[in-house]
Amino acid sequence: MFERPASGNRAVLVQVDFGEASMTDRIAELALLAGSAGAETVALIQGKRRAPDAALFVGKGKAEEIAEAVRESEADIVIFNHELAPGQQRNLERVLQRRVVDRNSLILDIFALRAKSHEGKLQVELAQLQHLATRLVRGWTHLERQKGGIGLRGPGETQLETDRRLLGNRVAMLKERLKGLEKQRRVRSRARERQEVPVVALVGYTNAGKSTLFNALTKAGAFAADQLFATLDTTLRRIYLKDAANSLIVSDTVGFIRDLPHAVVAAFHSTLEETASADLLLHVVDASSPEREAQVRIVDSVLEEIGAGAVPRILVWNKIDATAGEPGVERDACGNIQRVLLSARSGAGLDNLRAALAEMIFHVPVAKDVMAEEAARLPDQNDAVALSAPARPNEPRVTS
Repeated sequence: MFERPASGNRAVLVQVDFGEASMTDRIAELALLAGSAGAETVALIQGKRRAPDAALFVGKGKAEEIAEAVRESEADIVIFNHELAPGQQRNLERVLQRRVVDRNSLILDIFALRAKSHEGKLQVELAQLQHLATRLVRGWTHLERQKGGIGLRGPGETQLETDRRLLGNRVAMLKERLKGLEKQRRVRSRARERQEVPVVALVGYTNAGKSTLFNALTKAGAFAADQLFATLDTTLRRIYLKDAANSLIVSDTVGFIRDLPHAVVAAFHSTLEETASADLLLHVVDASSPEREAQVRIVDSVLEEIGAGAVPRILVWNKIDATAGEPGVERDACGNIQRVLLSARSGAGLDNLRAALAEMIFHVPVAKDVMAEEAARLPDQNDAVALSAPARPNEPRVTS
């Protein structure tokens, strides 16, 4: 019989290079994920392989190296920045004598910490159970067959079959509850459509500053922190633009990440579908990240997956205060807005974003000469009261 080891918060992180680019960024992201889950990183093990080992993922020699690091650091848990098969996870736990967590389980654990609303908690539980369902057979071998012996013989289902049946019942119940909440969401969405209230959804890579921008636009006071997946539950707020008589709804959504678990996408499909039904997407990008272009491509691929690839969008180049960039608006050759450069934390460039929303949603044009006049009236950037800056007439420049 194999009992899984107890868990703790002292973690050894494992990153294997299979020839992918940006290993430094992947390691930094793993450290952020572990910290967001409450783990204390005590060691980092790196390796390089052409392909994963079928039994131990990292091979026998590297597994022994990880075991030595676990003993020296007195770690409680080993976190892999990869998706592990159930058999690989079981074999590693036998060798390391510590609980082993893969990337998907780590992300689901963070989601469980962040979920606050009733719907969010149901979605996270559904994703966790669907992930667990694939690991019942090979991850917990003591559930495979009924124990023999006097008083234990006879008909009846095995413990594994019992757990599978109970898990299936719970999954079915969660799906029914989420269907009811999805109906309520659609009713509210149709009410907004009847009132002709446009919806603008904030999307982007996790920790790009979406919630900070949401608070800056709406004064909502939503939770914002330098953490991955700080926002999980969707928040809606109405805002009024000074350049337009009408109002619009701004939606703050969960951030995306590379290799987002399919169980998360499946469980959160109703929430993500609301993004696909938005009138405009504000794709928030961390301009200070050296991997910003790769992150943009990752978000674009997730938007395609959830059916939001055709929704009009504006790139919002956030955190320019960390890049020596200047606030402004970039347009294509036809004069259409493509990118707005701003800092949600300081407020620089927020007026440009509001003007861009008025132009894109309500077709209120913002003349370049007006923007130039506003730029000329700007106070000095060192002035503490200068919280926002309109776009400049010259093409803005961003440096990393």
